[in-house]
Amino acid sequence: MKKLSTRTRVATGAVAAAVVGAGVVGAVSANAETPNAAPAAAVNSDVQNKNTFQSTHLTVEAATKAARASLDAAAKAGQKISVAVVDRNGNVVVELRGDGAGPQSFESAERKAYTAVSWNAPTSELVKRLAQAPNLKDIPGTLFLGGGAPVQAKGAPIAGIGVAGAPSADQDEQFAQAGVAALDK
Repeated sequence: MKKLSTRTRVATGAVAAAVVGAGVVGAVSANAETPNAAPAAAVNSDVQNKNTFQSTHLTVEAATKAARASLDAAAKAGQKISVAVVDRNGNVVVELRGDGAGPQSFESAERKAYTAVSWNAPTSELVKRLAQAPNLKDIPGTLFLGGGAPVQAKGAPIAGIGVAGAPSADQDEQFAQAGVAALDK
């Protein structure tokens, strides 16, 4: 390996120091604020109606009222159930497990509510569709058993109520419908 002269080493070091120094000064200059500079203009976004949509959702109070009505209807019939109310997107708004309801009823109620709002139909009606399309039951998060009822505004689904835990799917759906009916009062 060839040994560099002192003169070459000093010159190389000076060039390296100049390059590093220029980079530091450039970075500081790029980040420095000018005291009298005007603030950057705010981006004004005026989104047109064609780019957005509005949807209707139940309030927490309304969802709770519906869930309580379902639990009350079940209690009058001597049944122990769980009830779930989901929004239009299938997200749980309220979920109540009634005293003495079975452990499986909690998740089943949620899945029935999700199924009802997804198809805007009572789950008992959707069970009938399985004969023509049996793979519907494979859609994640759904449960095609009676006990789910959609909540509608102007014919569009805005929520779903699911009930599980009664001895029959017909009773579960009756209690879910009691929750829907409570919203009309």
